Amino acid sequence: MISFKEAFSSIGYDPRSILLANGFSQAWNSNIFSYKSLFSSAEFGVRERIVRRIFDTFKTYDFEKIMKKLIATEEILKVYNADPALISEVQMDQEVIKNALIEVISKTHPELPHDVTDAQYVAVRKFLQPFDEVFTLNYDLLFYWARNKARLEPEDYETDDGFRRGQVWEGPTTQNVHFLHGGLHIYDTQAGVKKHAFTEQGESIIEQVKWNMGNKRFPTFVSEPTHERKRVRIQHNPYLSYCFDRLGELEGALFIYGHSFDENDRHIFDQIRNSRVYKVFVSVYGDEHSEDNDLMKGRARAYLGAHRVEFFQAESARVWR
Repeated sequence: MISFKEAFSSIGYDPRSILLANGFSQAWNSNIFSYKSLFSSAEFGVRERIVRRIFDTFKTYDFEKIMKKLIATEEILKVYNADPALISEVQMDQEVIKNALIEVISKTHPELPHDVTDAQYVAVRKFLQPFDEVFTLNYDLLFYWARNKARLEPEDYETDDGFRRGQVWEGPTTQNVHFLHGGLHIYDTQAGVKKHAFTEQGESIIEQVKWNMGNKRFPTFVSEPTHERKRVRIQHNPYLSYCFDRLGELEGALFIYGHSFDENDRHIFDQIRNSRVYKVFVSVYGDEHSEDNDLMKGRARAYLGAHRVEFFQAESARVWR
C-alpha cells in the first residue's frame, strides 16, 4: 500500500480536494470522538432504560445504525397494523436518539481552541494546505479551529467558508470549505444560515452552542440514519445543498481521509462517482488486510468504481503530528 506522500506525488498539478470523515477527528483524540465514548456519555431522558437496551441488543454504539433499525421496525409495525401508540413510541425514540447525539457531541467537545496544541495545529494546517477544496462530514470544530489559526504556520494558508458580514452565509462565492453534514457552529435563523464565532466578550463557540440548545435551537446537523433521508435533509437547506452540489462538480483527484464507507453515506459516494474526479485516494488505518479493512475497501470500490480507487496508509499522512 502506498504512502500519503506517494499518492499525492502521483497527481502532478491536477486539481486536488479532500473529504474528511470521523477518522480525521479520531486521529486527534479517539477517546472523545468514538461512538463508544459518545454513547457512554449520552443521556436519553425518560427513554434511558429502553434505548440503552436497544443498543445492547444489537451490540453496537453506532447511533445512526440504531436509528436505522428503528425506522425498519416502524415500517414493519405499520405492515402489521400494530397499535398506533407503539408506532409513535418507536418514532419518538428515533428523535430521542438523534437529539441525544447532537447534545452529547456538544457536551463532550473540547471547550476551547487551545485544547489543541499549536504543534498539532501546525501539523494539520500543513496537511490541508495543498488542497484546493476541503469537504468534511464531521460535526466537530477541529477543522474549523485549525483553518482559523492564521498566525500559525503555514502563514499563507487561507480558506473561505462562505460566511460573510454578520456571520451569515451569502450563497455562491469563492467558498472552498464545505461542511457537507452541517456542524456545531452552523445554525438556521430567519435571516438565513449563520455560524457562531468567538465573540468580543470572550464567549466560546461551544458556550454559544449550549446556550442555543438550551433555548431549543439546535445546530444544523445531518444525522439521519439512511442516505435517502440525509439527501432529503440536505436538499431542504440552501447551505447544505450548495456544498453537496460543489462536491458533484469536482474534477481531478480526491483524497478521502477517515471514512469507513458505511452505506448510510451512499449519497456522498454517488455524488463523487457522478463528478469529474478521475482518481480517489482512500485512507486505510492499521492492518490493511484486517477483516474490517477488507470490507471497507470492497465497499469503496463498489461505490466509487474500482478503476478510480487507490488506497494509502492513513498513518503516513501524519495529520496531527
